[in-house]
Amino acid sequence: MRHPDSPVLAEGPPGGSAPLTTLAGPQASGTLRRRRLLLLAAALVTCAGFAAGLVAVLGAGGLDALDLALLALCLVALPWTVLGFWHALIGLWLLRAGPAGLAAAAPFAAAGERPEPPRLRTAVVMTLRNEEPERALARLRVVQESLARTGHGAWFGFHVLSDTDDPAIAAREEACLAAWRAALPPAEAARLHYRRRAENAGFKAGNLQDFCARAEEELMLPLDADSLMTGEAILLLVRIVQAHPRIGILQGLVVGAPAESPFTRLFQFGMRHGMRPYSLAMAWWSGECGPFWGHNALLRIAPFAAACRLPVLRPGRFGGPILSHDQVEAVLMRRAGYEVRLLPLETGSFEENPPTLLDHLARDARWCQGNLQYVRLLRLPGLLAVSRVQLLWAILMFCGAPATLLVLLLLPWRLLDLPRETPAGLAAALYLAWLALSVAPKAAGYAEVLARRDTARHGGLLPFLAGILAETLFSFLLYGIAMLRLSVVVVRLLLGRRPVWGRQRRDAAGVTLGAAIRGLADVVLIGAGLGLAVGLVAPGLLPWLAPLLLGPLLAVPLAVLTASPRLGARMRRLRLCATPEEIAPPEEIRAMRAGSDPAPVGRPA
Repeated sequence: MRHPDSPVLAEGPPGGSAPLTTLAGPQASGTLRRRRLLLLAAALVTCAGFAAGLVAVLGAGGLDALDLALLALCLVALPWTVLGFWHALIGLWLLRAGPAGLAAAAPFAAAGERPEPPRLRTAVVMTLRNEEPERALARLRVVQESLARTGHGAWFGFHVLSDTDDPAIAAREEACLAAWRAALPPAEAARLHYRRRAENAGFKAGNLQDFCARAEEELMLPLDADSLMTGEAILLLVRIVQAHPRIGILQGLVVGAPAESPFTRLFQFGMRHGMRPYSLAMAWWSGECGPFWGHNALLRIAPFAAACRLPVLRPGRFGGPILSHDQVEAVLMRRAGYEVRLLPLETGSFEENPPTLLDHLARDARWCQGNLQYVRLLRLPGLLAVSRVQLLWAILMFCGAPATLLVLLLLPWRLLDLPRETPAGLAAALYLAWLALSVAPKAAGYAEVLARRDTARHGGLLPFLAGILAETLFSFLLYGIAMLRLSVVVVRLLLGRRPVWGRQRRDAAGVTLGAAIRGLADVVLIGAGLGLAVGLVAPGLLPWLAPLLLGPLLAVPLAVLTASPRLGARMRRLRLCATPEEIAPPEEIRAMRAGSDPAPVGRPA
């Protein structure tokens, strides 16, 4: 039976007219509307300024079809970068405001600080598909032990939902769970459950929906195989959702766990500092229409089960089961009259990022394929306007790469017939401004740490500054590589070629030269072709395009170097790109580092 205080879908008004019970003071709906209009106006004015500058550059000798194509492609590539810039400015302003900034963006967060015990039962759910069970369940066990230390562990059940189709891995899952259950007191063992589906219908989203149809708990905390959360972080989410019964999804901010891989250290150093201002700004304007990232979030089971079952798209281009389910579930939850909120605080919620360049590109390709399916969902009936904008935004995230590549492909043709009166200075200024805007979120995060003189938590001032320099160079190299690879992925999808994804690698084990060459040959060849074309037509332009072309040319050695365990160990000794949890690890991170297993079950040779 459900808890009597648990709301069901029928309790509230239908659709987007539901009262926004978490709103308070400056978070009134009228203010939210003004914030959204302000962000939209700022983005449009910025894009219009770029457009005017591009017209002045491209139209110096009159606009022809090639100029119009270049203009259109540049405008397709701009919105994601421009919105990132304005998120950086707004987020930095809110960060500098301290508690007042958090209150403006997330007034509901105050409920998490009240020392109230849980009143709703929560299912902590980990979904698995052909993962290393010992590794994944070690993290779930750390979560269980952390919740037990809070004194409120009895309110939480633990469910392992398996879609594993490899019999050997399934046997290991069952053995791990059996040994873990045997080591627990009877009351705790009764709250540890395992279920394996015979078929992977609906992928992870389908697995969660199947679970929700049978769940006895009121709330659900989905975790990925690489997720880790502290007990206090989970209780914070529970207290907020209890206090605000119209919250259907509460997404916590997820940060990267301490890593050994050089690639991961560099990537999540920039990501973490960029996400602090970015997520705060997103909470400030998105309000009750926040994002959902699919894990490390608290969901209200009744409305999720009733309203968030995903449609199956008709066969065809971008058809079939929806792959990037999280944002679709967020807009469906909002359509049902419940709020989707983002808590923009670093609270003890972790994930692990890909250990190598090859793994990162594979993950991006999966996300690209999933997000482009949203084209088929933009006309879903009943969605709020903000929800449709969010789906469009997710699509644009992966449109910038092919648009930028097409600009580079067309650029040599324009340079062959460049009018003498072309304002080269304006062209250079626009290009440099675009590069600056692209690094704005990370720069805002770095600036805020320096302004607070808080570099000790990140290894000290010199390691922090060295990390900024290393990550900035790395991010430009990575952007050029990702731009070409995602462009190839988009072309293949448009041709109807669907990639088949294997199991994700979680641990760094190095990348051989042969593997890097095989995995990045297309990127290197396209990059070399672009560089050759520009070099033949306008060699003076090559230094300007170095931020975009060096990455593809150096992709193979970069993949090998950033997967080197020796380099990773040296970076850790130097505290280069360190996280606060690496400098002063909480108990949960120490347990994860120790490699604690849920049961002494050996892996088959």
